[in-house]
Amino acid sequence: MTATVRFALYLPAFGPFGDPRTLADLAVRAETAGWDGVFLWDHVVPAMPPITDTWTALAAIAQATEKIRLGPMVTPPARRRPWVLARQAAAVSRLSEGRLILGTGIGTDETGDFSRFGDPAAPAEMSERTDEALALMRAIWAGNPVQHNGPHYTVHLDATTPEPYPIPVWAAHTTTHPKVQARATTSDGVFPSPGPHPPEPAELAGLVAAVRPEDRPYDVAVAGNASPAWDDPETVDLAALADAGMTWWMESLIHFDPLELSLKVVDAGPPPIS
Repeated sequence: MTATVRFALYLPAFGPFGDPRTLADLAVRAETAGWDGVFLWDHVVPAMPPITDTWTALAAIAQATEKIRLGPMVTPPARRRPWVLARQAAAVSRLSEGRLILGTGIGTDETGDFSRFGDPAAPAEMSERTDEALALMRAIWAGNPVQHNGPHYTVHLDATTPEPYPIPVWAAHTTTHPKVQARATTSDGVFPSPGPHPPEPAELAGLVAAVRPEDRPYDVAVAGNASPAWDDPETVDLAALADAGMTWWMESLIHFDPLELSLKVVDAGPPPIS
C-alpha cells in the first residue's frame, strides 16, 4: 500500500509565501525535486501579512509547471459565490490540463475571513451554504441546465459544454457530524483538517472505514511534518498511515518559519517511507 502514496506541499498564501511569484517559483522547485503536488490555503485575512490571492497564484503555478497536482486546500464555498468559484476552478483545471484538485470545507473565521466582511460565520449556516454550493458547482461543470432557487443561492443557467477534465473534490473532515461524514463520502477524497500532529494510524483507519466508498477511487490526504530537512525533524510513521489508507502525504510549510528553511524542505524532496 505504501507504493501508492503521493507527496505534496501544503502552505499558506501569506507571510513569506504572500507573493504569487514566490509561490510559482516554489512550485517549479517542488516539481524538480520530485513532489507530486502543491496545495495552498485559501484565506482573505492573513495570520501574517502580506497575502496574495490563492486562485491567481494557482493559475500562475498551473502555467509554470507540467506535472504536479495543485489546488486550494481548502477553499470555503460558503464565502464565495459558487458560480464564480466553479468558473475559477474550471479555468485552472484547463490551464493545468486536468491537474486541479479542489479541496473544500465550510471555512473558519479564526482571522475574520467571514465576520470582517459581514458574511455569516455560524457553522450551521456555513455548512448549509457549502452543500448547496457544491451541488451547483458540480452541475455547472457537467454543463447541465440549472434552475435553482435555494435557501442561499439563486441560479438560472442554460445547458453548455461540460468541462473537458474531471475536477476531483476533496472534503475537509473536522468532526464526526453526520453532515461532515456525508460530505466526505460523496466527495472524491477526504482531508482530515490538520492539528499540531497528523492523526494516529488507528484513528485514520477508522475515518477511512467510515467515509471511503467501495465503488470508486478515493483519496485520503494527511498533513504534518515528516521531512528530515527540518531543523528539528519529527518522527512520523508514514508506512503505518499508508497502511491505514493514506494516499497523499501533505508536508506542511508554515508562515512563521523562515522562507529559506521552507525552501530547504522543498529542495530535499519527499520524505522516505520506511
